[in-house]
Amino acid sequence: MTQIFDIYHNKNGFLTKTIFSIIKKYNSPIWLYCAETIKKRILQLAKFDTIRFAQKACSNINILKLMRKEGVKVDAVSLGEIERALIAGYNNKNKDDIIFTADIFDFNTLKRIIDLNITVNVGSIDMLHQLGPLSKNHNIWLRINPGFGHGHNKKTNTGGENSKHGIWHTDLKKSIEIINKYNLKLIGMHIHIGSGVNYSHLKKVCDAMTDYVLKPYIPKINIISAGGGLSVPYKLYDKSVDTKHYFKLWNKTRNIINNHLQKNIKLEIEPGRFLVAESGILICQICAIKKIKEKRFILVDVGFNDFMRPAMYGSYHYISAISSKGIDMSYLPKIEAIVAGPLCEAGDVFTQSDNGEIKFCLLPYVHVGDYLVFHDTGAYGASMSSCYNSRPLIPEILIENGIPREIRRHQKIQELISLEIY
Repeated sequence: MTQIFDIYHNKNGFLTKTIFSIIKKYNSPIWLYCAETIKKRILQLAKFDTIRFAQKACSNINILKLMRKEGVKVDAVSLGEIERALIAGYNNKNKDDIIFTADIFDFNTLKRIIDLNITVNVGSIDMLHQLGPLSKNHNIWLRINPGFGHGHNKKTNTGGENSKHGIWHTDLKKSIEIINKYNLKLIGMHIHIGSGVNYSHLKKVCDAMTDYVLKPYIPKINIISAGGGLSVPYKLYDKSVDTKHYFKLWNKTRNIINNHLQKNIKLEIEPGRFLVAESGILICQICAIKKIKEKRFILVDVGFNDFMRPAMYGSYHYISAISSKGIDMSYLPKIEAIVAGPLCEAGDVFTQSDNGEIKFCLLPYVHVGDYLVFHDTGAYGASMSSCYNSRPLIPEILIENGIPREIRRHQKIQELISLEIY
């Protein structure tokens, strides 16, 4: 096998033989996860007091059960995610287990949060006015927009004047006045400015956190959250995030705050992508090959309804090939190809830039019936899937201790239609 195939398959925790055996058992297309890869990423963050999984990255209940078993807490951003966490065994009586993070409340979500007494990471002043009169002494965090942001794509930038997220930093004092008015209990502060790691930006976030927590009108909180957004090396020569340096910067911030408050506060981190992206692959089958002038289009049985990131963000994912007989094709000469899906959409292309321009990838001379593998798809893959074009959701398989287990079966077309029949 070539070096690049070796590296990607070992990084994702799978080898060709394993992948082909899964295909034969469950058919294509399939999401496939490696539990051991997730556990390794959790261990990399062990120095933080709390690791809190941003479950929107991969919200399957069985993945949540794995996280809970490994001591990871959970972040929920909707009522559905709260219910998923409860089914996965997270304890609503422990106010630390589930944190609800949002910029709005809807009626049903607010009612459920109050009934379960779930801590809220508040992202707007209106949320304070809505929660305060109904639930005195409710534990809350404040999510602050520090006035700047950073992301690998403008759509993943969650800070600054163009972001909807968080309470604007100049409204912090006003927020505290409202908190005091309603006798809410501020226990934590949270700043998350986007995805991707830039250490100069990270230092700015740390400095901003120190500045806000040490303001004289801020009560003595118990927790600071570093947010998420840790980067993942999607390309072969991308650098992995230095988790030791990441912790060092935040721990220094925590110690400054400890000294000022004369108490020890907890340091949380809230990764999503970092914990699960490299654990997952998406397996699909080649259904047609077209030559349009000089361009070679390889059409597969998954579309952007299944895997949104390339179409939405222009995200890169390494693609490898396995023959219809289960043979690794990575050693074969490569030619330029465009990989696209079956949807009735011109934008249903997996090899495109963030402005929608078609790009080539290098693949062996594949044939109809062969398989393609999209790597590093464990984050924002299955969790962002839809039934667009009336296409059912595809299965998810988890391999743990070498044993594959179906953790979401293939949705049936009748199940999709049944919601509309009365």
